[in-house]
Amino acid sequence: MNFLEREDTIAALSTAPGVGAIALIRLSGKEAIPIAASLFGGGKQAPKANIVALRKLYNGAGDELDEALVTVFNGPRSYTGEDTVEFAVHGSVWIQQRLLEELVHRGARLARPGEFSMRAYLNGKLDLSQAEAVNDLIQSETAAAHRLAMTQLRGGFGEELGDLRQRLIDFAALIELELDFSEEDVEFARRDELLALLDESLEKIASLMRSFREGNAIRNGIPVAIVGRPNAGKSTLLNALLNEERAIVSPIAGTTRDTIEDVINLGGVAFRFIDTAGLRETQDEIEKLGVERSLSKAKEASLVLLLFDANNLLPEDLQSDLSALQEITEARILVVGNKCDTVASEKRESFVPFIPGREIVFLSAKSGWNLDLLKSELQRLSGLGDRPGASLAVSNMRHYEALRRSHESLSLARRGLISGESGEFFASDLRRALLSMGEITGAVGVEDVLGSVFGRFCIGK
Repeated sequence: MNFLEREDTIAALSTAPGVGAIALIRLSGKEAIPIAASLFGGGKQAPKANIVALRKLYNGAGDELDEALVTVFNGPRSYTGEDTVEFAVHGSVWIQQRLLEELVHRGARLARPGEFSMRAYLNGKLDLSQAEAVNDLIQSETAAAHRLAMTQLRGGFGEELGDLRQRLIDFAALIELELDFSEEDVEFARRDELLALLDESLEKIASLMRSFREGNAIRNGIPVAIVGRPNAGKSTLLNALLNEERAIVSPIAGTTRDTIEDVINLGGVAFRFIDTAGLRETQDEIEKLGVERSLSKAKEASLVLLLFDANNLLPEDLQSDLSALQEITEARILVVGNKCDTVASEKRESFVPFIPGREIVFLSAKSGWNLDLLKSELQRLSGLGDRPGASLAVSNMRHYEALRRSHESLSLARRGLISGESGEFFASDLRRALLSMGEITGAVGVEDVLGSVFGRFCIGK
């Protein structure tokens, strides 16, 4: 966005497109209040700030468009930091379109995706990570995703990295000062203090990077692959978990030829279940492809349910299946015995010695017996269900990459400091690290990422 575009007054629909009881249209910019007042007719003024007023809206020909609730926010005390007016009109698509046309006719222009939030960032109302959290909050579908977005919206990254980054800036400034007096052989920055700060910074950044797997799972759902031999009841289990007939169930082996995915919410955490083709040797080319995709999904998953038919599988065969699965995936594996509503407890217990140190969940996907136990185990294995809302986890790939680059540069700076390199070398590494850290909150060097960040927003945000 160039400077001239920032001077424009922008308008957009901020509620979901389509017919509804109420639609909210937002107007922001230096001409927002005069443009809004021009719709009221009879020389009426805009309402006072921060109150809700009922106003009739008229088009250029003097015809009444609608009767709306109008709210004025004076900058900088608004979402964007600019003068802002919001119109709550009746949800007719015709009214929405005519009002937007009138606003454009009177001097506004239609906003681009994310432009309201971009202006909030540019006007200092949000840092860049907080602006991204606005979009995450809109997209959140579970309690855990909501908590994570709220933590970031409150400035989680700014607080976590702000003090650390400022201390690094102070040291970098001293190093730069030394370089200006290089001929006089002076030392302004104590090397032992700088080394301690680098160690602290590296540990903090490494901790945030380790949280990415968890944060990404909260944001996008934990991938859970359901694998096992044909007719183990994988599709029946998926249908039971989803409480709908999502997958075709048949006694014929090899019915599932491709992976089927769906998401359910367990304890405020999204689990993305993947029903896979039965694992077996086959001459059918299509089924072979299904088996290959099953193995691929098992490798990518965070959790794997190894499902077996407790009626028709020998304990030693289960042990063999588990060993084969452990060779191809690092995911946590939960062993699940199915069709157990008719299996005697003695037979169920016969499997336990073959799976040492690993609990087996016995259930019946068809009748629903012990299905709640499986759900509880999934929540426990995820470790996310009781996650405190104040805890910060990295959920954004852009943030993770910036942290990775920062960690790499700080590691080089530390190595140079210990080996006694000239200050100009590790000063350069410090600058690169600070640049990468600044990209997260938008403190420095973000011009090339703004379009990417805000382009994912909806128009009215």
